[in-house]
Amino acid sequence: MGKASKNLVEGVATFVVGLALRLFADGVETPVVTLTKVGVVLMCLGAVIAVLGVSQAVRSRVS
Repeated sequence: MGKASKNLVEGVATFVVGLALRLFADGVETPVVTLTKVGVVLMCLGAVIAVLGVSQAVRSRVS
């Protein structure tokens, strides 16, 4: 598995975990952070990593 594929899979998995937290952890109380906000941050991070993987894959095919 190449670096681009690994980044794409990791980004999508991170996005899905963040989405699950955003959708299903609304009533869970934690003392430090809100899990729904952690979910939004994970979704953003996962999207950035997935875009990085796609751009690496496109760049490797062009070269």
